[in-house]
Amino acid sequence: MLQAIVVNTPDQLAQCLAIRKEVFVVEQGVSPEEEWDLYDASPDSCLHLLLLDEEGAAVGTGRVKPFDDGMAKLQRIAVLAGRRGRGTGAALVRAMEDAARERGYAGAVLDAQCQAEGFYAKLGYEPVSPDIFLDAGIPHVRMSRRWS
Repeated sequence: MLQAIVVNTPDQLAQCLAIRKEVFVVEQGVSPEEEWDLYDASPDSCLHLLLLDEEGAAVGTGRVKPFDDGMAKLQRIAVLAGRRGRGTGAALVRAMEDAARERGYAGAVLDAQCQAEGFYAKLGYEPVSPDIFLDAGIPHVRMSRRWS
């Protein structure tokens, strides 16, 4: 069974950053300068989640931060290639939503890579506007979901 934990230690944060490096920097060609920011400085800089597999190995990560109008922003959602297509991404997003809900947010906003828009739509997210924009050179669309 997959387990999502809130990151509290530098080692846990390092595991999150290693997953993001593999997914975004190595696989997708995002520059390290664009990938890392002030919210990655320490476990206290932002709410980071680390997803562990059945053996306790880190397989996914994401971070949650405040957004406008009582909404949370889900960011840097990454799952290792070997775990994709098996419900891991959905479990990660649901864990991020649970963490946001527990902190009193009314819903979540995320900037989805266009190739993942269908994935997020299946999880109840809808495009906020039809505008596509580039983030790190990758086409994205902003999506949103309010808790039911």
